[in-house]
This record gives sequence, structure tokens and C-alpha cells, in this order.
Amino acid sequence: MEERIRSIPKAELHLHIEGTLEPELFFQLAARNNIAIPYHSTEELRAAYQFNNLQSFLDIYYAGTKVLIQEEDFYDLTWAYLKRAKQQNIRHVEMFFDPQSHTNRGIDFQTVVSGISRALKDGRIILNISSHLIMCFLRDLSEESALKTLKQALPFVNNIIGIGLDSAELNNPPSKFKTVYEEARQQGLLTVAHAGEEGPPEFIWQALDLLKVRRIDHGVRCLEDEALVNRLREEQIPLTVCPVSNIKLKVFKRLEDHPLKRMLEKGLCVSINSDDPAYFGGYVNENFIECYHSLNLNQQEIYQLAKNSFNASFISPEEKTKFITELDGFRLISQ
Repeated sequence: MEERIRSIPKAELHLHIEGTLEPELFFQLAARNNIAIPYHSTEELRAAYQFNNLQSFLDIYYAGTKVLIQEEDFYDLTWAYLKRAKQQNIRHVEMFFDPQSHTNRGIDFQTVVSGISRALKDGRIILNISSHLIMCFLRDLSEESALKTLKQALPFVNNIIGIGLDSAELNNPPSKFKTVYEEARQQGLLTVAHAGEEGPPEFIWQALDLLKVRRIDHGVRCLEDEALVNRLREEQIPLTVCPVSNIKLKVFKRLEDHPLKRMLEKGLCVSINSDDPAYFGGYVNENFIECYHSLNLNQQEIYQLAKNSFNASFISPEEKTKFITELDGFRLISQ
């Protein structure tokens, strides 16, 4: 089954490109940009990746972004992820980036988006990985800051398919960003939002009704609200679940306690994603494999999770059919 998991085509829909900064590249970029860092080796840095909650992770996550300065840094970061994605048979990726974590350091918006977009273009041509780019707002900052960021992004909307909402969820409800989401939709941008990771089910309701999102990122606390589960199932609203991330950030104590399998059994459109894999120690295949063992997933459930990843994406119906047909071919071979 592990070999089947590695070989099947899949999409990744919940991936923060800044969260793919592996220690080796961190040190390379720090040296390139002459930035002093408080670690003496990759082993020491990796040992620091022990988190008590979301905020303790965010502290070191944002510290890591300081080595990203030049357009080439953002290119190298994105290209390194895409090469891993190719090895994991990821055929399509919808990638988040956090422009405020860079522009607030004085990095020009164009520097960020140009480096990432150039790598994504090369990924399509060289690696045959299709992609979309989603700009996230940091929810612990003000809506005014998000509106300013949206304005900065407008010259680059051909490179950006949608907006998202991430960072510290507690005390930062989706309702805080209703206006910027309305403006983004008027600009033709698609909408997603992190909700129901550390925040309550109410945050998922708000994301759906106030922000009018097309997809919920995380959403694992939805099972606490039966009416919400019914709505998510009836409308087949996708939930981009990140199991290993949820364990590393102490959302659940053990992977055996994770609700992914129950969410599948309730007919929810859930997919498996890696979130910030450099920090959590697992890309998509590792998430699949760990869930297979810890949650006793069967072959049909593995197939459904991969199928959901394509159905939940923002690619065209024709592209979805192409990828799912390819997935079905792998399914038949393995039976």
C-alpha cells in the first residue's frame, strides 16, 4: 500500500511555500544574503522544530522568512518544493504565499510574486506540474493591512488565482476580513480561508457565510457541529486537511485521534495536504502513509482522498477528468 500511495497521482491544495524552507536551503540563503542566524548547523535548526501550539510554530516560521530577500531566493524556494512534488507524483499544486511577511520587511511585492511565479512556470514546462498561486492575508494583522496588500497585488492578478486567510486563528475570526474578501471577489479572485483548526466551528460558518469561500483550509473542528457537517456534506465544500501538521501543533494528541477517517465516512470532501512540510517533517506522501497506518485507511479511502484532491481544486472540469482518469488507471492496476 505504501508503494501505491507513492505512485498514485494527487494534488496538493494546502501548502505554504514559506513552510517548505528546508534547513539546508535556509543556511544557503542566509549565506547568500549575508544574514546572521542563531543556529550553527542544520541539525540544530531542525531540532528547534518542536512546537506547543500554532503560535510557537509561527514564531520560528516568520523568523525563517528573513533569509528570503531576492527574487532568486523565492524562485529557489519554490523550485525546491516542485522538485520534491515531482518525486511524490503531485500533478497539481495550489500554493499559498504570505506577502505581508515579506513586504513588512521592506521586500517589494513584485520581488516575491515574480520569483514564485517564474518557478511555477518552469514547473509546468519542465516538470509537468500544473499550478495556481493563492495570496494569503495574515489574520493577526488588521483588515487595513490586508486591503493594502490586495491593492499591491492587483497588477499581478494574472499570476494569482485567489486569496486565503492564515496565521494565528484564535481571536481573529473570519468576520474581521469581510470587506477585503468582497473587494477581492469583485476583482475576480477566488476565495478560501483557514478555519476550524484552533478556532471553533463558528469560524467555519463565518468563512462560508461572510467571506463566501469556495474551500475551507483545515476545518477539522467541524465535527463538533452536526448542522455544519450536514451543510459541508450537502454542498460538498472541500476541506483541505493537514494531519501531520495537526499533530505537530497539538490540535490532536495522536494521529490515531485524528478525525480524517470519520470525516470521510460522513461523506465530506476532505483531502490530505502537508501545510508546512519542512517544519512538520512530512510532505504529502508521508501524510498519506502515516494516516494509512494510524487510521487504518483502506484502498478505497486512499483512492477517495486522492480523487477529492482533484475535485476540490480550481482546475477546469476537463483537467479534473484527465487527472481522475489517470488516477483510475493506477487504481485498476493495483487491484
